[in-house]
Amino acid sequence: MTDAAVTPPADDPTVSPLRAPADAPVQDPSQDGEPPSGELLELARAHGVATEYWGWQGEHTVVPARTIVAVLAALDVEAGDPVAVRAALEQVRDREWRRVLPPVVVMRTGESRELAVHVPHGTSVTVAAHLEDGTTQDLEQLDRWVDPRHVDGAQVGEATFRLPERLPLGWHEIRATVGDAGEAATCPLVVTPDRLLVDPSLVSRPAAGVMTQLYATRSSRSWGMGDAADLAELASWAGEDLGCDFVLVNPLHAAEAAPPVEPSPYLPTTRRFVSPLYIRVEDIPETAYLTAQQRSLLQWQADDAIRLNDADVVDRDASWRLKEAALRLVHLQERSPRRERAFQAYCEREGQGLVDFATWCALSARYGEDAGGWPEELDDSSSPAVAAAREELADEVRFYSWLQWIVEEQLAAAQRAALDAGMRVGLVHDLAVGVHPSGADAWALRDALARGVTVGAPADQYNQLGQDWSQPPWRPDRLAELGYAPYRDMLRTVLRSAGGLRVDHVIGLFRLWWIPQGCKPFEGTYVRYDHDALVGILALEAHRAGALVVGEDLGTVEPWVREYLAERGVLGTSILWFERDYAGGGAPFQPETYRRLCLATVTTHDLPPTAGYLKKVHIDLREELGLLTRSAEEERAAEERDQEDVLALLRSRGLLRDGASDEETVAALHKLLSWTPALLRGISVSDLAQDTRIINQPGTDEEYPNWRMPLAGPDGRPMLLEDLMRSEWPRRLARTLT
Repeated sequence: MTDAAVTPPADDPTVSPLRAPADAPVQDPSQDGEPPSGELLELARAHGVATEYWGWQGEHTVVPARTIVAVLAALDVEAGDPVAVRAALEQVRDREWRRVLPPVVVMRTGESRELAVHVPHGTSVTVAAHLEDGTTQDLEQLDRWVDPRHVDGAQVGEATFRLPERLPLGWHEIRATVGDAGEAATCPLVVTPDRLLVDPSLVSRPAAGVMTQLYATRSSRSWGMGDAADLAELASWAGEDLGCDFVLVNPLHAAEAAPPVEPSPYLPTTRRFVSPLYIRVEDIPETAYLTAQQRSLLQWQADDAIRLNDADVVDRDASWRLKEAALRLVHLQERSPRRERAFQAYCEREGQGLVDFATWCALSARYGEDAGGWPEELDDSSSPAVAAAREELADEVRFYSWLQWIVEEQLAAAQRAALDAGMRVGLVHDLAVGVHPSGADAWALRDALARGVTVGAPADQYNQLGQDWSQPPWRPDRLAELGYAPYRDMLRTVLRSAGGLRVDHVIGLFRLWWIPQGCKPFEGTYVRYDHDALVGILALEAHRAGALVVGEDLGTVEPWVREYLAERGVLGTSILWFERDYAGGGAPFQPETYRRLCLATVTTHDLPPTAGYLKKVHIDLREELGLLTRSAEEERAAEERDQEDVLALLRSRGLLRDGASDEETVAALHKLLSWTPALLRGISVSDLAQDTRIINQPGTDEEYPNWRMPLAGPDGRPMLLEDLMRSEWPRRLARTLT
């Protein structure tokens, strides 16, 4: 996803806001509601809620009071009238003084940090850092006087301690011992890398890789959609035959537990766990113990599923019905003691998060996918009613837990296959922006997610009414109170079998556009997040996994954000068609001017494959679906001009001759990438197949089969992985980069 608007609020001390032209229009807030009062502005800023922003056309927009009040309500802050606003302000002004320690401390290694500790005035306090390795470091108290404050009828004092610079990376604990009675207060201490280091081999020799929608990459043994075994085959072939170093896949997050299955990989039910649709049933060791009758039944199911590979669209529902029946059959087989110990170890490692997810799967299979339609007593995942239901459904909970163990094993095997094939990175997973509003995470992590709002994007040149992605956002305050544990646990699972991670809409680690329920997308506002904490924890978990991180930073992103991400070692994203000097007339950038810390590609999943893009199939489809805001002739003429700018660059650099074929043009575009300093260069598997069909048409739902198009050849007919691997064109195209 991209977000084309824009500027952090001027009240954010961590950023430098854009300076709008002197004659930039100002939106009249009275058109959309009353302007906020001074006290409401102060309250909003204290909670990270933007009260103004610059729109995509340079207009300065003041956020109306009703939007601010609704967003504050999603943070459990009552601001409906002046009395409530003043009371909320009193609470927020003293909130740090009401607790001994902050909810969490996140710092960089090598950074010296001061820590304010609040205790009854005149009471002694000592503070120590208890480290992961079991050792303890006492913190030095600084000789600094801070006037006490009268809070809730008592005098509260502040003592200042110094956190040393050379604390080791990791998840530690700060412990304050207060007074003679020795009462203790604790908070998590997270020490993160100052910078996520890139493998030196990538610096000396940039890496080429392939990018694919795994569900679309089917083989003759797929059960209607690509799976972990297909991923292993693709990685092995790309590494050994094409000389590639990574395979970037779509988000593999879990969808619904029962049909209908949401086709978009960017609207999962959870971001922590994986869709069991990616399991290859025959690769589960316990299939060896099936009886002859069971084996015959499994083969019938496989034969029916394999026939789905001939379909022009990926039918997840049909695939899952057949695969689930086969998986239940295999699950009944007794595991060896070694395998049972491995399963139990997996369950213990994943802990309550796995239990909650498996419980949600069992409940949704019984009551339907929308938790809002369940019996009311099951709304709270920690309620006694849910505990009782979990006991009743224990076999189902165990089955869904087992599915996660199996799919993790198979993804780990795919990563081993990638590395065995000589890849330096291997699998690069994709992390979606958010989750389905009625899915597993929305149910189990309800305390960490905001209610009454959804995430989206403000109006931009492509969506002038804005976008609503229907996803509940993290609450920044609750994330901190939870010590960022839900965020950490999600990252650890996604990174476990990966050499890299792509973070979709990485700007969401800095701020997100919140839309109050019942409002139009353009009627929202930004809410800030602690980007130091979120990016730091991402860097820590990636460092521990030995993985690189790519942030999808397309759209209008403040320069300071890209600079900050580069400083922390997070790679950016560059799409050849969009790499232009928009400030200087829009001419394409010369390849030597691309960023070094980035993944550079010709296309992305929101554009057609390159052969289709050159044929302008995206304009044909948008015309057919009524999505154009001007005539098709104007759109084609504008697209022709934009493409000609890039082709002229290719000709000027001696990469393309006049009258070149589409194949020669596709090869020249990729060759241009090899001249960039980008550390990663990607080729779409759709380009390897010479596919022209669009994967996803933004702005549509059921009007087009988004995320359901299987890999196809230039004739539009489905192409299996074996056919692709036998073709000479992929080797020719890959050689332009490798």
